[in-house]
Amino acid sequence: MADAPQHSRAYLVGGGIASLAAAAFLIRDGGFPGENIRVLEELPVAGGSMDGRGEPAGYVTRGGRMLEEEAYVCLWNLLETMPTLTDETVSVREEIRAFNARWPTDAKARLIGKGTTVLDASDYGLDTHDRLELTRLLVLPEAVIGARRIEDFFSPHFFTTNFWAMWRTTFAFQNWHSAIELKRYFLRFMQEFPRMHTLSGVRRTRLNQYDSIIRPLQAWLQERGVRFEHGVQVTDVDFDIEDDGTRRVRRLHLDRAGQADTYELGDADYAFVTLGSMTADAAYGSDDTAPELVRDKRDGGWRLWEAIAGKADDFGRPGAFNGNVDEAKWESFTLTMRSPLLLHRIEELSGNLPGTGALMTFKESNWLMSIVVPHAPHFEGQPEDVYTLWGYGLFVDTDGDFIGKPMAEATGREILTELLGHLGMSDIEEQVASTTTVIPVMMPYITSQFAPRTVHDRPLVLPRGAANFAFLGQFTEIPEDVVFTVEYSVRGAMHAVYGLLGLDEREIPGIYHALADPKTAFDVLKAALA
Repeated sequence: MADAPQHSRAYLVGGGIASLAAAAFLIRDGGFPGENIRVLEELPVAGGSMDGRGEPAGYVTRGGRMLEEEAYVCLWNLLETMPTLTDETVSVREEIRAFNARWPTDAKARLIGKGTTVLDASDYGLDTHDRLELTRLLVLPEAVIGARRIEDFFSPHFFTTNFWAMWRTTFAFQNWHSAIELKRYFLRFMQEFPRMHTLSGVRRTRLNQYDSIIRPLQAWLQERGVRFEHGVQVTDVDFDIEDDGTRRVRRLHLDRAGQADTYELGDADYAFVTLGSMTADAAYGSDDTAPELVRDKRDGGWRLWEAIAGKADDFGRPGAFNGNVDEAKWESFTLTMRSPLLLHRIEELSGNLPGTGALMTFKESNWLMSIVVPHAPHFEGQPEDVYTLWGYGLFVDTDGDFIGKPMAEATGREILTELLGHLGMSDIEEQVASTTTVIPVMMPYITSQFAPRTVHDRPLVLPRGAANFAFLGQFTEIPEDVVFTVEYSVRGAMHAVYGLLGLDEREIPGIYHALADPKTAFDVLKAALA
């Protein structure tokens, strides 16, 4: 191990889970003084895309990230040493384990068909040709797959199956997304094949992930002296290249509340730079307004990467990911219900208590709408007589089945009408609407990390010759791992810290391979052939 860098400083650009995890690893595993770490964040709160908060009108979360037992080894490694806010003797990992033991996921209505029919989701619907196409994709090297799309590898029948309806809505895949990313997901989550119809492999936090993960992690860091600077946008980074090819960050350029500023870095200082943002330019609607679709990159989520990408040929190509909003966007919505009426009716339809049902997808919905009813409370301080529901639609430009307009143009109230229509509960619409607030959120780049890409489009966490800097987040390249997961951000942070600090004695947990376990492999084969 390298000597503990007692006089070094570390600057973490961005306040998302990748930066927070990197800060924790610097302190916990690298002996880094917390007071020498600064987190530079444009927004007024930390957490990045892992948000969850109460609005004056109601609660809102932009996304619903599901955790997974076998695959999320780096995240569990981090959370095993983070105490909860309510009991310092209980780790966040232990709290998650206990919560899921009490409220295990076992969806009984994963797919809903026409007329509110609960479909037999255990019938995946794959035929021999579908299985051959799956096998072909799995055996092809990524270099051969290249920038081709999912739809290039499968015939029309595959896209009509229950299997694809469940897989795509669990992970938010579009047919035009990267075939490489789909292959990685198949390999990474193959253990989920036999339980896709129940999602029993899903692990959830006691509250939303901001309250259950981000807040305890931030509190732990602040107790150790880490400084969070909000309202700070890093606009550029200056690099030096030495004769032997060693590269160093020498300066960070900042916009601090409209004033230009800089941080100078010495040889012993470090910069951890988050690239891109899947929730950049997210816009909120209300009961009476539809959220705006922002196309002109108003916040700083992408500008920094665009500024530094041209400085080296291995710093990635942000245009591959933020260049097509219409192929990356989707819209989510959060219901805040001040009456249990809708909740009780959903329980009757699904057979699941809140928090046990995972996703419910309306397979024939023109918006391909899915919803989740979490266990209450889902937010810190949520009153006992208030309940929440989260949902999203993948096809936001298609007219709804019940309101006759695209989701992208729908107000929160109209989204409620569409939802109740699919649930077969239009008879209680007026009662539900009078006690419910709906906040929709449009996210232009939410699946941008799934964009078709080449091997050069994402930079390595530690580019060649990087002596004091690393790249973090969902737009870096970690071989075999899958983007759009909390695990990816945490694993990248671990690689960055261990690599730069020379923590050779610290072993990064290996990527879980389901097929290495004979029993799991047999279960997967059985499910695929059923």
